[in-house]
Amino acid sequence: MIRLGVFRASLWFSVGVRRRPTGALGWFFTTVSVAIAVFVITAATFIIIGPWTLGMLFTCGMMTIGFLTVGAFENSDPDRPSPLDWLLSGVALASGIYFSLQAGVVEERISLLDELTAWDLVFSTAVLLLAIEVTRRTTGLGLTMVALLFIAYNFWGHLLSGVLQHGLIGYEHFADIMMFTTDGIFGLPIRVAATYAFLFVLFGTTLQATGGGDFFFDFAASISGRHPGGPAKVAVVSSGLYGMVSGSPTSDVVTTGSITIPIMRKLGYKRALAGAVEVAASTGGSVVPPVMGSAAFIMAEYTGIEYQDIAIAAIVPALLYYVCVYSQVHFRSLKMGLRPLDDDQIPPFVETMKQGGLFFVPLVAITVALFNGYTPTMVAVFGTIAVLAVAMLKSKTRIGPVTMIKVLAETCYRMVPVAGACAAAGLIIGGITMTGLAAKFAHVIYLITEAQLFSSLLLAAALTIVLGLGMPTPSAYILAGVLMGPLLDDLGVPILAAHMFLLYYAVMSAITPPVAVAAYAAASIAEDNPLHIAVLSVRLALAAFVVPFGFIYRPEILLVGAPLGILGATLSAVLGVFLLALAVEGYWRGELRSWQRLLLAAAGLSMFASSLPITLVGLAVAALLWLATPGMRKPRPHPEGAE
Repeated sequence: MIRLGVFRASLWFSVGVRRRPTGALGWFFTTVSVAIAVFVITAATFIIIGPWTLGMLFTCGMMTIGFLTVGAFENSDPDRPSPLDWLLSGVALASGIYFSLQAGVVEERISLLDELTAWDLVFSTAVLLLAIEVTRRTTGLGLTMVALLFIAYNFWGHLLSGVLQHGLIGYEHFADIMMFTTDGIFGLPIRVAATYAFLFVLFGTTLQATGGGDFFFDFAASISGRHPGGPAKVAVVSSGLYGMVSGSPTSDVVTTGSITIPIMRKLGYKRALAGAVEVAASTGGSVVPPVMGSAAFIMAEYTGIEYQDIAIAAIVPALLYYVCVYSQVHFRSLKMGLRPLDDDQIPPFVETMKQGGLFFVPLVAITVALFNGYTPTMVAVFGTIAVLAVAMLKSKTRIGPVTMIKVLAETCYRMVPVAGACAAAGLIIGGITMTGLAAKFAHVIYLITEAQLFSSLLLAAALTIVLGLGMPTPSAYILAGVLMGPLLDDLGVPILAAHMFLLYYAVMSAITPPVAVAAYAAASIAEDNPLHIAVLSVRLALAAFVVPFGFIYRPEILLVGAPLGILGATLSAVLGVFLLALAVEGYWRGELRSWQRLLLAAAGLSMFASSLPITLVGLAVAALLWLATPGMRKPRPHPEGAE
């Protein structure tokens, strides 16, 4: 019964089959993809184009290839699009052509005053339905149902009573806002996808094509492969390094997990644990600067905070996340007696750096560009140019025009799900704007929490995770930011801390059951139950769920404040995460008793307190436990590692 329930859940949240176009379809896909990529790069660097036109052309272009590369269902033909797929792709292309011809008029019209023509309504309806369908295919029913719920609220919310009621919204009013302004489908999320996100995915794809991904794995293996639980630690380090340039938990799982998961299984890790280590490690990539993920770019646009300030603020939170996961993996490995990598699987450090050390240059280039005030768009361009320049220095990393065309096509292929999610997010934001739901939602939360900061934060964290179930991180953050950002602002939380709090939990939703999209990606490699993998990955990152509260109570963690205060808060937070990881795993040099784990957990939590006396008490408790408890120092064998 449990397996049947899991199977039904996976169907409910499943996405359409992904196709790799070949033959004539491959030529068509490559042609359109290269055209989209050239358009995005040109629009970012050489020409000035209106925001509505940019969003419209990108959305219609991505939907044109999206319906050909993503089937209607997971059991659709994996090789050949159906006639319906071709029809929907054709409608998307026709819509793009129509709106392109009308772009000048649309950019100058006055919303809700200038009437829409019959053809405007026809193509608006077509794009609306296509956006919903491409969202369902690429992200599953989770985000699709949320978007449909908001659409229903737009049309019938006037029938409600009380604070959630709004005025009557007719279809023409709805279509006008959703299709002919930058508050709807062609709004902020899709503009981010068409600029920062696309160009950073291009950077990551180029890095992988030139061999940078292999170098980062070898680098991780050379520095951590000889320690207990070596394969798991390699997964943590390599996924963190790869996450710096991919920003996507799912792609990180598939890329690094295809190497690390089989190695872990070979050396005695259970299937689910191997998958969970990779999922927990990959998920943190979305908060690792300098690239981070698409949600960070959306945060910069939505809040008005410079992206480089967000990247700087994310340094310590990213460190804390990986200290948490690495520590728990270490303690779990000791507890289970898991072996390091075999010597023949560990590349020599010096040789590794000699062969690929130059791949750190693009990361340095990105960081320098950010600190020099360049826009994220130009930073991504500089990073890609740096990758190509570095690759030219060696024959085995050098790529030619044919490979570059494949890189452009692969970038578009990876961006299809992002574009679908961002289009749906635009529908949601447009609905919230039209109905004023954000302010009403904040009012409801106020009534529940009585405007108490801690309870409001707990509710905001829980709702962000729930909203993120089955959604990409950018969509989860958008919903959380729009609905709960104003609430945290009213409570006096600084805007940077508030939105980093929401972003962090939006990232954590990728590993949280029952959906845990990253776990489903790992399940196909580990060959185990995705829900089991998700539960284990949450446990491996459990201490990280506490970290965002530190942003609020100790904003120095975001590198805001005096240098001495920042140093103290950072060291305290690192120790807190370490103690929490120790408490969760219950093992140091022997198994810990329950009361020891509870005291360690309390001591770990106290490290995030804004009160110095509380922090000192926690530090004293941890020190006394270390000195006075023999069980923490006497090793006990714990045979658990075998399959």
